[in-house]
Amino acid sequence: MKALRSSLKFFVVQKLNLSNKTAIHYILSGRVLVNGKKGTITQVLLPEDEVQVDELVINEPKKKVYLAYHKPPGIESTMNGEIESNLLEALNFNQTVFPVGRLDKASEGLMLLTNDGETLYKILHAERHQEKEYVVTVDHPLTQQAIDNLAAGVMIMGQKTRTAAVRWVDDTTFNIILTQGLNRQIRRMCYKLGYQVKKLVRIRIVNIELGNLSPGEWRYLSPSEINDLIERVSDCPG
Repeated sequence: MKALRSSLKFFVVQKLNLSNKTAIHYILSGRVLVNGKKGTITQVLLPEDEVQVDELVINEPKKKVYLAYHKPPGIESTMNGEIESNLLEALNFNQTVFPVGRLDKASEGLMLLTNDGETLYKILHAERHQEKEYVVTVDHPLTQQAIDNLAAGVMIMGQKTRTAAVRWVDDTTFNIILTQGLNRQIRRMCYKLGYQVKKLVRIRIVNIELGNLSPGEWRYLSPSEINDLIERVSDCPG
């Protein structure tokens, strides 16, 4: 996670327009508190840290936000406002959040967004080991061989995909749980087996489910969902 400033000393200097010597004196004398505790000169600050000088709050802690969003098809998974049909405009949320991973433009379903940089980092760096669940509809009837191949792994982009849990839903629809996130992985796997994907919906990421969110709707994650998610990705290899 990015720090607010390079150090507590530098932050106090900039915020209160003090000299380095005066800022150091403030900190060493215990006049500067970080989250209620005596600060140190080289302490790195995070956005969620509260900083007080003589009981005056000079940095309000930033509230951590975690969202579940049902991305409709046609929306790009980017917060770049210069890109047409971007997530920033579609989400219409009044705080800065960042998506956890991507979902291609033609696909729909669950996306997670947060301003918690530490958790975001853990999720992204554990991405290849997380469970992500999808419901996929293809253009003609599935065969048992196709289901078996999807489960065992398919050669795409010069590598064989990791084994997956796959089950039949109906003649042209299957459910698949992946533990890796290659670019357009499901679409490439289906194409290699002679199928075109007609509809792809992500319904779960780790422990977070899409539930009854309609396309374009979002909700805050519950405290239990957040705690479970953080615990799972913290324990996740990779």
